[in-house]
Amino acid sequence: MSAQKRTMSDVGAGILGFVGMSALAGVLVTAAVTPALAVTGMAANNSISMFENLPGYLQIGDLSQKSNIYATQSDGSRLLLASFFDDNREEVAWDQISQYAKDAAVAGEDPRFYEHGGVDIQGTIRGALKTVTGGDTQGGSSITQQYVKNVLINNNTKKATNQEEFEKAYDEATEVSIDRKLKEIRYAIALEKESPKDDILRGYLNIAAFGGRVYGIEAAAQYYFTKSAATLSLPEAASLIAIVNFPERLRLDQPEDEENGAATVVDGQPVPYAANKERRDYILDKMLEYKKITAEDHAAAIATPVAPVIAAPSTGCQSAGGSAFFCDYVTWVIKNNFDNPETPDVNEGVRMLQTGGLEIDTTLDLDMQNRAETAMAENVPMTDARFDVGSVAVSVEVGTGKVLSMVQNKRYSQDEEQLNSSAEYESINYSTDYAYGGSSGFQPGSTFKVFTLGEWLNEGHSLRETFNGNRRNFTSFPDSCNGTWRGNFDPKNDDSQGANNAVDATKYSVNTSFVAMGQQLDLCKIKNTAQAFGVRRADGLELGQRFAYDDNDEPLYNEDGSRKVDPVSVFGPSAILGTEEVSPLSMVSAFAGIANNGSTCTPIAITAITQSDGTPIPPPASTCTQSVPSNVAAGMSYAMAQTFSGTASASNTGSGVPHIGKTGTTDENKDTWMNGASTRVATAVWVGSVTGKADQRRLDRWESGSVATARHRMWKSIMTLADEKYGGDDFTQPDQSAFKQVLVDIPQVAGLSLDAAKQAIETAGFVFADGGQQDSNLPAGTVSGTDPSGQAGKGTTIRVFTSNGSMTGVPNVVGMNGDQAEGALKQAGFKVQRQTENTTDPTKVGVVISQNPAGGGFAKPGDQITISVGKLGGGGDAPGGD
Repeated sequence: MSAQKRTMSDVGAGILGFVGMSALAGVLVTAAVTPALAVTGMAANNSISMFENLPGYLQIGDLSQKSNIYATQSDGSRLLLASFFDDNREEVAWDQISQYAKDAAVAGEDPRFYEHGGVDIQGTIRGALKTVTGGDTQGGSSITQQYVKNVLINNNTKKATNQEEFEKAYDEATEVSIDRKLKEIRYAIALEKESPKDDILRGYLNIAAFGGRVYGIEAAAQYYFTKSAATLSLPEAASLIAIVNFPERLRLDQPEDEENGAATVVDGQPVPYAANKERRDYILDKMLEYKKITAEDHAAAIATPVAPVIAAPSTGCQSAGGSAFFCDYVTWVIKNNFDNPETPDVNEGVRMLQTGGLEIDTTLDLDMQNRAETAMAENVPMTDARFDVGSVAVSVEVGTGKVLSMVQNKRYSQDEEQLNSSAEYESINYSTDYAYGGSSGFQPGSTFKVFTLGEWLNEGHSLRETFNGNRRNFTSFPDSCNGTWRGNFDPKNDDSQGANNAVDATKYSVNTSFVAMGQQLDLCKIKNTAQAFGVRRADGLELGQRFAYDDNDEPLYNEDGSRKVDPVSVFGPSAILGTEEVSPLSMVSAFAGIANNGSTCTPIAITAITQSDGTPIPPPASTCTQSVPSNVAAGMSYAMAQTFSGTASASNTGSGVPHIGKTGTTDENKDTWMNGASTRVATAVWVGSVTGKADQRRLDRWESGSVATARHRMWKSIMTLADEKYGGDDFTQPDQSAFKQVLVDIPQVAGLSLDAAKQAIETAGFVFADGGQQDSNLPAGTVSGTDPSGQAGKGTTIRVFTSNGSMTGVPNVVGMNGDQAEGALKQAGFKVQRQTENTTDPTKVGVVISQNPAGGGFAKPGDQITISVGKLGGGGDAPGGD
């Protein structure tokens, strides 16, 4: 039960119950003799001794105050995004409260406030007697006593962790009993020893209830009259102080409620807020009586109608409009970073937000946010009858992790009625991980390929190193975490073609090429590279893990209440192509890390947190980690820059600022992505189906254009502004080693069967091609040779030839005489042509000096063999000569 729902009859009943008790009567009489006696602790009798033994020190705890979240505007001023409160209160200093309000409080509630020592005995006895004699219930507590009571309520209830505990704490602080009243009086007298009257009055005005969830004079002035407490007029101040007497009946925000005095008819005319006006006018009369205002002021104020200008405060992010999902992320940052595990029943971060009076400045760039909101509104509808359309665009600053903008194609709400009545409303932030108010994530598709690219370079492979990127069935992948993956994986390409180097594979996003790269790597290390860039599953698990379910698809739990993880889930080859559910915020942070020379900074949303007393609280800081060496990041950036003349060409801003990027789509185009960055800003855009399947390429166009290309239109619009506002430098160029061509030995396959040769060629990383038959002395059907031979880059097409068995060995006849040689060759099936060759060596006359083809070679039967026979002399016979 809230404080404002208690009536003054509670107080009257309490007085009636104890006023006749001799002990308390003695205290009251003694205290009434003189304020000096009360505040010096002088005992007049045993009752006073007993009274003085009660605890006297009042611990005044921090008041529950609203917290505010801000964004900084381009002119440096702060824009309030949202406020959070259990009690709508804002403490103000003495000089920030209208003198009218101070005088109204004293005149209306405790005229002898500046004279008594904490307890107004005259008022207390008068109130009790009025109640006893059957008159209206009257409050007899002094301002100091009322302040003490409210402090005790505040101290007790702020410890509550749920509504039940709150009710119990409130009842203990407000019970109608002699003990409570004695303690309240004792505290009041002790407080007046320690604190100046003005401080007590200021404390009272800051803690008093003003109806509903409105507490304190500043919040009341803002809510009921849309102005600060310092600028309240006389009738406004009196109307607000009137509320304190009976907050629920005299509040000014329920004009149609007859019980609250609305529309009361006086002399045939309706009088709005008649009950409040009656109490207000009583206070004005008292202010005149005690000479706080002039007769003229009094007459003018009495003639002024009660006319509130309600500025309803909103608690929660719904007031942040298009920035609401960013606001929601900020609240989760507070909840997750300031929670105390030693108090599991209460989230300290939530308590800080709701009661701590925090001033929270954020990283939000309103120019970027407005551009992103416009791009989203122009390109993606909030609903689509064909599928449950969802979309986000989130940008972060490279090198700092600051979240600059975060938008979603939904209206933010935590209201169950709104969420159930319209698909336009959403409470889940699609940009973030589940632990930060997000979903369980979305498949990133080909945007995830950049981590295979990173590991490719990290392992010493080059951008231009070739490989076999053709489509085929892959059956095994190295995996140092789980052992070699074995199975059948047959990825498809959009154009049925492959690419045989990392640059072209990235530029055109070729599935089989990245899988071929992954087959030469280690699945575990690809996973680790992605996680080094801060990418985890959005549900909180590591990449490759899955939660366990029973046969009825119900989640399984461990003994400590945590979810069980499926022990057989692994990071398989399909993950190379982006099948792990991740959040857009983690992906954009990773791309910012690539653009930051491989140093990834965790996202941050808060730049400063200040407590209500001005004390700063360090906000969660970004942590930057070198995810890959800078030269690897340079190589990644080089390849990713090529996409803007490839798959990301529709996102090219044309601003002249260099960008890196990667597109992504998933099976049946359920998810479409465009992620990229300059050296200053990174942006990720996701458009997809939140829960089901939707082949967006086969959907009709939206009014703004193609469904499948909405990601490009948004990314281009957002990053065009980022380029204008933040600029961007050239990306670091990789050194020449990143472009080296790597040659490897071509297997020696001569003599093998064609199938065996094909396996050897493909296992070595080459592309096999059947070169057909050729003349060879090897057995017909066996491999006779390759083209090229020796060495080549992986992925090179190797033509493999088979023997037709048509060739035979050529006898070596050098050294034989001419006739013997000719006979031997003819016997082997060859034709012979004889010619002479001059020699000065008499022993070689008539002997074969050379032959062509040479002996030991091969030729087809019937081919001509030319032999040269020695002859003395300087000349010789030319073939066919006379």
